[in-house]
Amino acid sequence: MSNDKPAKKYQNITPVIETMEFANLTAKTGNLYEALNIVSKRANQLSLQTKEELHAKLEDYASLTDNLEEVTENKEQTEISKFYERLPSATLRALAEFLNDEVYYRKPEEEEIGPAKGSDNQ
Repeated sequence: MSNDKPAKKYQNITPVIETMEFANLTAKTGNLYEALNIVSKRANQLSLQTKEELHAKLEDYASLTDNLEEVTENKEQTEISKFYERLPSATLRALAEFLNDEVYYRKPEEEEIGPAKGSDNQ
């Protein structure tokens, strides 16, 4: 595999869903709903990113003909697919990033809104 960056980053994440304390999630935001919202948005980002990476790698092996009788199996294509199947789910990866403070998030309602740049305050 030419790009093992995702594998190294997520090798310590178990692919099994485990129960956890609410306090672990709410400690960072103070609100369980906000924490789950952040994790779900990050999971969607990771899922889309993984899908795009997989499709980009598999495009090299795509056949230009749509002949169902001639299905050829490429060993490298199979290896790439298995690699992505072994990755933990996007939700588990997003949750691990959130708990390890690797996700940037902000609350726009808490930011001060000042005058627009270039406006006159007269």
